[in-house]
Amino acid sequence: MINVNQIKKDFPIFQHDPSLVYLDSCATSLKPKQVIDKIVEYYSQYCANIMRGIYKISEKATEEYEDTRKVVAEFINAYKPEEIIFTRNTTESINLVAYALGRQIIDSDSEVITSIMEHHSNFIPWQQLAFENAALLKVIDVDEEGCLKNMDRLEQIVTKKTKILALTYVSNVFGTINPIKEIVRKAKKINPQIITVIDAAQAVPHFKVDVQNLGCDFLAFSSHKMFGPTGVGVLWGRYDLLEKMYPFQYGGEMIEEVTLEKSVFQKPPHKYEAGTPNIADVIAFKEAIFYLKQIGADNVRTHEKNLTYYALKRLNEELLGKIKIFGPRKADDRVGVISFSVSGVHPHDIAQFLDEKNIAIRAGYHCAMPLHFFLNEGATARVSFQVYNSEEDVDKLVEELKEAIRTF
Repeated sequence: MINVNQIKKDFPIFQHDPSLVYLDSCATSLKPKQVIDKIVEYYSQYCANIMRGIYKISEKATEEYEDTRKVVAEFINAYKPEEIIFTRNTTESINLVAYALGRQIIDSDSEVITSIMEHHSNFIPWQQLAFENAALLKVIDVDEEGCLKNMDRLEQIVTKKTKILALTYVSNVFGTINPIKEIVRKAKKINPQIITVIDAAQAVPHFKVDVQNLGCDFLAFSSHKMFGPTGVGVLWGRYDLLEKMYPFQYGGEMIEEVTLEKSVFQKPPHKYEAGTPNIADVIAFKEAIFYLKQIGADNVRTHEKNLTYYALKRLNEELLGKIKIFGPRKADDRVGVISFSVSGVHPHDIAQFLDEKNIAIRAGYHCAMPLHFFLNEGATARVSFQVYNSEEDVDKLVEELKEAIRTF
C-alpha cells in the first residue's frame, strides 16, 4: 500500500506549496528530491562533457551517463544497453524512427497505419511520411468507450503492403490501455515484415513495460512523465534495425572517422546521439527509475486504479447529467487519466476556476486534435493521477467542480 502523506515528503514542491492539488501528471510528473539532488550533484561535482575527456571528472560524467543507459535497458527488459538511444522526448524518438527508417522503406506502394487516438507525436510523423511518399495512411477508429475498433478483425486492416504500424500503448486522452502485445502478435502473423512502433509515454510511468514480452520493434517514452527531468526521451529499438537505419543527425561524437571523401559512423546507440547531449538530466533520470522501482510497479498500478475507480464513482454520482466522461467505464481498463466536458462551460474556464482553488488540471486538445474532431468536442478538461494523489484530492476536485458549474 502507498502512504500518500509519506510519498509527498519526497517532493519538494509540496513543501513549497502544501495546499497544491496537482492533477496534471499526464502532462508532466512532479520530481522527487533524489532526482533534483542528482542534477545538482553533476553540476557541483563533475560538470564536464562526456566521451571526449581523459581527465577524472569527464570520465566520471561519462560513467554516470552510460550507467543510466544500463538502468533504462534493465527497466524495460531490453536485450542490451546498446538498444537504448537518448533523445529530447518521446516526440523526437518517434520522429527519429520516421526519418531514419521510414524514409528507407516507405514508397507509393506502401501502407502506414496509426490510430485516431494518437498524440500528435505519433500521428503527424506518419501522416507526413505517407504524404511525402504517396503512401496510403490508414487510421484506426475508436468505439464509444475509447477502445480501438476491430482489433478482433485486424486482418482487414493490416495487409502485406503495411510497412509500419504505429500505436500508443495508453491514450493520453481516454487513459485506455491498448492490448499492444496481442495487436503486435496478430500484425506480425499477418505480415512478418511489418515494423511496429509503440508510444509508451503514458504507459511506462504506470505499470511494468517489457519490450521482449511485447514483441514490438520500437518503443518510445519520456523521462519527465515518470518523475525524471524534462529534456530526456528514450527510444528503444531492435539492434538489427538500429544498425541498418540512417543517422538522424550528423556531427560530433556520432562518427568513427571523417575524411574529405567520406564519413564512417559509430555503431548504435552513439550513431544517433550527435553532439553534446543533455548530460545532467540523463544522469538524473536513473534516480527517477530507482524511485519508481522502490515504490514498485504493482503498487503504483494498484494505487492509481483504486484512485481512478473512486474518482469515476464520485464524478458520476455527484455530477451525473452535468459532465460527460470519455474513455473506458472500468478503472481496470485505463490508467489514472480522466477527460471530461461540462455542458455549457468551456474547459479553459473550468481549468482557470480550479486554478484559483490551487487545483491544477489540463484543458484543451491534449495534442490530440483528430480525436477531438472525431468526438465532435472542441476541447476537454483532463485530470491525471500519480502516487502523490489521494482520495482527498479527488474530493476537492469534485466539490470545486460543483462550485464551478454553479458559478458558470
